[in-house]
Amino acid sequence: MPGKQKPQPRKTKTRKTAKPARLVAQKKVRAATSRNQDQVLREHLVYLLSGGGAHVSFEKTIAGLSPAFRGVKPPGLPFTAWRILEHMRIALWDILEFSRDPKHVSPEWPKGYWPAGDAPPDEAAWEKSVKAIQADLRAMERLVKNSSTDLYARIPHGTGQTILREVLLVADHNSYHLGQLVLLSRLLGAWHGE
Repeated sequence: MPGKQKPQPRKTKTRKTAKPARLVAQKKVRAATSRNQDQVLREHLVYLLSGGGAHVSFEKTIAGLSPAFRGVKPPGLPFTAWRILEHMRIALWDILEFSRDPKHVSPEWPKGYWPAGDAPPDEAAWEKSVKAIQADLRAMERLVKNSSTDLYARIPHGTGQTILREVLLVADHNSYHLGQLVLLSRLLGAWHGE
């Protein structure tokens, strides 16, 4: 047909090689994004350790537990508030020290992770345990907040564990046992939370 041109073959564009400055800028953006993601993860982990989100905080859980209830075993439960509190303290201490000290030796399992008796020997023992848990939680938070802590690297003296795994283990373990303390407090009529 006259006037109709024959279609021309498409020219393929050859991609120009990126300039080195552009590559450097792209790497910087990726590194900044990675740093931002790392910072967000660290903030979420600290929030989780402090009882954020759907978790009840350690302080709120133990707030209304008077000395009269600390060694009482409600019907149907195999534990007391003291046994749970001390177990939490020992396990948290062990995980924290394992995370930062290659010479740390863990207690014998399971005996070394539980107190001998059902009740604290005195009020000072209870308070000492509470303060130790609070101090070790803050130490774990500092470890997470420290940007030089590689959350993903294997702990050299471990068997594949990472700091990230240990932090999640602490949060999971604490959450489980704080739930037990809430249940125990409710059964004893000592819970004052929502």
